[in-house]
Amino acid sequence: MNKLEVNNLNLFYGDNHALKDISLEIPARQVTALIGPSGCGKSTLLRTLNRMNDLVSGVTISGDVKFEGEDIYSDVDVKQLRMRVGMVFQKPNPFPMSIYENVAFGLKAQGMKDKKQLDSIVEESLRGAALWDEVKEQLNTPAFGLSGGQQQRLCIARAIAMQPEVILMDEPTSALDPIATHKIEELMDELRKKFTIVIVTHSMNQAKRISDKTAFFWMGELVEHGETSQIFNQPKDLRTQGYVSGEFG
Repeated sequence: MNKLEVNNLNLFYGDNHALKDISLEIPARQVTALIGPSGCGKSTLLRTLNRMNDLVSGVTISGDVKFEGEDIYSDVDVKQLRMRVGMVFQKPNPFPMSIYENVAFGLKAQGMKDKKQLDSIVEESLRGAALWDEVKEQLNTPAFGLSGGQQQRLCIARAIAMQPEVILMDEPTSALDPIATHKIEELMDELRKKFTIVIVTHSMNQAKRISDKTAFFWMGELVEHGETSQIFNQPKDLRTQGYVSGEFG
């Protein structure tokens, strides 16, 4: 079953044709990796999946993006959409508040006041982000005191506290060291049991390690997509073959 479907999507930043007739199916409870050189449209596509491009002036979009069969560019509540389709950014971006308040922030913004309920979801979310054991004694200390890798897992906990169905990740490990990267990858392996994950990554090795499906982008076009093993071992397009073999990119 597909969680998201992109059909004949074109996106322009002013006169720049950034996405060219993209059609892509994103299956539920799998990790789909978007790969390709810088500026090829990966992050732009990711941001169309929860309408983050609405925040950029001069953007025009045609085609459709369907979330569980409903076109998200028709009459949908964007706030609700972004709760169901959460996002984790390239650089950890904890709020300037305590670890606890970071995770509880969205829940409180929705009007949740019950302390027991908040405590329970904060703990569950930190456990879900493989961070609870490291921070349970310091929940009221500033989030900025955490390491980069811990901050990124805190941002993942903040996202999953809202109980989304999809988590979008825009190069979530590019600012992290190899040990922290490994922890995030282990975490993604666990998260796919509950969530649909779409990740933009510059690391082909990462895509090979963690994803079920891979989509290769080149100059705004979706060149090829399919099972990760097929994309890396038996690519059908010469451009894909050149990129995954390291000939260019």
